[in-house]
Amino acid sequence: MAEYLVSIFGTEKDKVNCSFYFKIGACRHGDRCSWLHNKPTFSQTIVLLNLYRNPQNTAQTADGSHCHVSDMEVQEHYDSFFEEVFRELQEKYGEIEEMNVCDNLGDHLVGNVYVKFRREEDAERAVAELNNRWFNGQAVHAELSPVTDFRESCCRQYEMGECTRGGFCNFMHLRPISRNLRRQLYGREPRCRSPPRSHTGHCPRERNRWRSPDHLHGRF
Repeated sequence: MAEYLVSIFGTEKDKVNCSFYFKIGACRHGDRCSWLHNKPTFSQTIVLLNLYRNPQNTAQTADGSHCHVSDMEVQEHYDSFFEEVFRELQEKYGEIEEMNVCDNLGDHLVGNVYVKFRREEDAERAVAELNNRWFNGQAVHAELSPVTDFRESCCRQYEMGECTRGGFCNFMHLRPISRNLRRQLYGREPRCRSPPRSHTGHCPRERNRWRSPDHLHGRF
């Protein structure tokens, strides 16, 4: 019996534990879910909730209407965000195996940043310290995540360009970074802070958006 319960833990057959929380570290029902959300006490992976803001969803003019942001500008803005967060966390807390950012629209997934460290101790320290920091004017909400295998968490239809649920899909829609940036961060190049790249367009390329509690009134 014990072996059977272990084998079905976190699957659709499990009538006690929430399979969505187990797979993606988030559930659209939140605390109202009928199944248990077993939050890990140790994990290599942390999640920074709602940290990334897609400018295509938030860009507005002074009169409140939405302004157009091109796909190229969004990608450059996203690469800037990804690089800044990746380098900050790796330099301060430890080696990162994998980092992924959700581009979903559902409240429980929008802007979530999942960071998988090589060591569980680094993830634990990152959560403890990041919850006392701010980024781009918003307080960071970090917690340990049960997600370790992102192949089980992401939407395969989205990867093939065939997801019919759009941004409100309950599986992760992971926004990819540019090939050049992936080579810099995960390749064999030295992991040192690179000089800022030139930037044009509507999306401002900000630097040093991280703030400690001593700078609560500044940009994150």
